[in-house]
Amino acid sequence: MAKPKKCKVCEKEFAPTYNSTQKVCSPSCAIKLVDMDKQAKAKKARSGEIKRVKQKLKQLSMNDRPKALRAAQAAFNAFIRERDKDLPCISCQRHHKGQYHAGHYLSRGAHPELAFNELNNNKQCSTCNNHLSGNLLNYRVNLIKKIGLDKVEWLEGPHDNIKMSALELWDLQKRYKQKLKDLINESS
Repeated sequence: MAKPKKCKVCEKEFAPTYNSTQKVCSPSCAIKLVDMDKQAKAKKARSGEIKRVKQKLKQLSMNDRPKALRAAQAAFNAFIRERDKDLPCISCQRHHKGQYHAGHYLSRGAHPELAFNELNNNKQCSTCNNHLSGNLLNYRVNLIKKIGLDKVEWLEGPHDNIKMSALELWDLQKRYKQKLKDLINESS
């Protein structure tokens, strides 16, 4: 006769009836054991995925900040162009064929804290943005019409300097990709 064992599920003592490697006392406990094994495997898989994600985040060090900044700026600019797609150029107020940019009222170089501010960025034709240095006088006049004098004065006021980490920039890129997707879905 087989030596008594403890059931892996209900912990009752039982004498194995099928074979010496039997782990449970009854068919109902056998079903529960299968479910417990499935849950344990799923938990282990999630744990492994979390470890992989953490490892990937560690690899995104400050050395990747320039790449993250470019990616975030590209996603942000695509969102601005889509948001303003039916509007004319903020500076010259023309609709024309050609390339449009997400033009900054206050430049990213002079005001990096406003680089991703939606009020500071608007659809602008490449002529105004590149060849007329932003055509800022007309940009300001039309920006006041669009968002109001109080918000333009707020933009021109002092702001705390911020420097986002690479991880924050990757997160910003994801958010603006999603905002762009949502905007496209709204309009269709």
